[in-house]
Amino acid sequence: MYEPMATHLETERLTLRPWSERDAGDYRALVAERGDGVPTVEAIRERIATLLATSARNGISLLPVCRRIEGDVIGYCGLTVGRATVEEPEIAYELVRRAHGRGYATEAARVVLDAASATGRGRLWATVRPWNAPSLRVLEKLGFQRDHVDTDEKGEVVWLTRTLSRG
Repeated sequence: MYEPMATHLETERLTLRPWSERDAGDYRALVAERGDGVPTVEAIRERIATLLATSARNGISLLPVCRRIEGDVIGYCGLTVGRATVEEPEIAYELVRRAHGRGYATEAARVVLDAASATGRGRLWATVRPWNAPSLRVLEKLGFQRDHVDTDEKGEVVWLTRTLSRG
């Protein structure tokens, strides 16, 4: 069995912590930037409740990423089952556009890698669309390596993996 993932993580510039209802507006804005429509505040609150319940059940978490000085939520980062398994979960991150290109995704993902290692897991996955070069660069910096390419209803998906040092 694995230890639960820490839900309070800090870096020099960032804090990752559990979701709260006050994050609904920031999360809604992030989702709206995807260009697939704007979810209702109620739908976002339900999504946050689901994230918290899933974390309590499986011991891994997607956490809001907050800039320490500014105190604003700029996205999320963490572990999720996604297309993988709870034993070998996916690392996932997404930031609002205004936070792109500043190293925040790499910084947040690096502390999540440490938290994943502390759970006792031996390997993580990541899945990325081939057009998402910035995300692929983040994963490369973190030591992920391509495993294979698959397709789904939206097109190609690049699968990457990284071995963790346990504990």
